[in-house]
Amino acid sequence: MLHLIKLAVGIRDPAHLAEVQAGRTARDGYIRHTTRQYPKRSQELLEGGSLYWVIGGVVRVRQKLAALEPAVREDGVACTALVLVPGLVRVAARPVRAFQGWRYLRAEDAPADATGGGAEMDLPEALRRELQELALL
Repeated sequence: MLHLIKLAVGIRDPAHLAEVQAGRTARDGYIRHTTRQYPKRSQELLEGGSLYWVIGGVVRVRQKLAALEPAVREDGVACTALVLVPGLVRVAARPVRAFQGWRYLRAEDAPADATGGGAEMDLPEALRRELQELALL
């Protein structure tokens, strides 16, 4: 199994991502995120893979991949649609350096799903990072 990791540009926190996706679901009936490149390892991704979202420099949530489809952007440029299963799964927060596009993420390198109530995920980003640096989270 293989995963993707991608920056959630313009997203403040997991609640904001859920809100944006709810709007897309209401409009289109499903959730899809477009990206320029089609993953060459698509078969491995579709064998249970997820898209791990980086929000504010930290991997915070993941979402199961349902399909990869060729698509065309509004400007006529070919792209790939990552069709996602609704629902965000919180993961153990992990800082990530900025990058462009998406990257493959091996299953053994993926953050584990978060355990417990996840209240620490709802803390303001600066406070959460400071508590992590102090090893309190």
